[in-house]
Amino acid sequence: MKKIGEFIYPWGSGHFSRMMTLNDNLTECFKDEYEIHYSSKGEIFQKLLERFPSKQHLIHEILMPTPIDGKMGPSVTLSMLNILFPISKNPPLLKQISSYLKEERKLFNKEKFDLVINDGDMGSNVLAKNRGITSLFVTNQFRPKLWKSRFYFYPSVVFISKQIAKASRIIVADSPPPYTICEYNLNFTKEVKEKVTYVGHFATKKIFKKKLTTYLEKLIQDNEFGYWMRTGNRSTNNVTGEKYEEVFHDNKIKNEKRIVSHARNDSSIDRVLGKDGKKYSILDAVEKKIDWIQIDIGFLTETEKQTVLHFCKYAVINGSHTVMGEILGVNSKPIIGIPVYDEHTNNLRWAEEKNLGIIAQNKNQVIDAISKIRKNYNKFQEKLEDFSKNFMANGAESTAKIVRDVL
Repeated sequence: MKKIGEFIYPWGSGHFSRMMTLNDNLTECFKDEYEIHYSSKGEIFQKLLERFPSKQHLIHEILMPTPIDGKMGPSVTLSMLNILFPISKNPPLLKQISSYLKEERKLFNKEKFDLVINDGDMGSNVLAKNRGITSLFVTNQFRPKLWKSRFYFYPSVVFISKQIAKASRIIVADSPPPYTICEYNLNFTKEVKEKVTYVGHFATKKIFKKKLTTYLEKLIQDNEFGYWMRTGNRSTNNVTGEKYEEVFHDNKIKNEKRIVSHARNDSSIDRVLGKDGKKYSILDAVEKKIDWIQIDIGFLTETEKQTVLHFCKYAVINGSHTVMGEILGVNSKPIIGIPVYDEHTNNLRWAEEKNLGIIAQNKNQVIDAISKIRKNYNKFQEKLEDFSKNFMANGAESTAKIVRDVL
């Protein structure tokens, strides 16, 4: 039986969702018996345990180093201090790296993988190369462009790109140029270009059913609204939500309907704010035919999300690569991007240059962007239609075929 090691970086949820989409496609195209071992930590480790309750012996907790959370996303100051000092229960970074590589080395030596697939974890690239094991590194970053305030990160970016380059193949989860959303986050060196394959996005296929069955779907039909998405790990999700709330309290958009998805499996978040200023449950809002201004949802089902994307006028996001592919490429909706990281800024600047959306750094710019999209909606739609025609959404299927061929 062939053994595959999957190492999933635990910062954010994009790495996890990408690998789970890949696994679904492996089942379809790989007929021989195989065994997958999963490694991660924190929330992603818990998600793996929940998703594979009968395979917990194949799930390994590896404490991969991650940035230190702050109030506004990752804390630059605390993360830099953590290089030499313990911070927030995290040992010094140098000790973390040594410890996590030691645990991965034990796993490699015990399981003797036939293939390693890494989504964001670079250490396993090095271990695989040292053992002559083929490794695939799935990514949407290599040497991201840094803005002036982050120039001190450049040595780290160079170091990380050198570790990525040790993979046997680099799998870019995006369409090939000139339709590459993450173009400004790549910047491949000449030495690695021959290893690179653009497989396409690991996107969810567009499924819209005409029959609306949930109370949420019934509540939003025949309404014009914006879809405001909170995504990422806890700190990123929180800071994104704070930025949204600042916009919502401005009188200039007091009549702008919106649905806010919190990406948290917590039904207590679900509520409807009526134009009368009162709050309702979704069921009450449907039965009383409430004229609503805002709907908050903890977690959308896949069909509900597709319904929201079908009816929404535009989407507001933080610039997550996975989300951008789904909205721009699959659903052809313009975006307003409020970035948290340089990675987000790079993706959003690319989209803005292609007239697929608008980047906004503050409340007033967000409000202006809403107005601009409404006034120039047809122009945005023309560009989006062209982009969608050239958008590759079959990245998971293409990567599964690469895995099959390697094994």
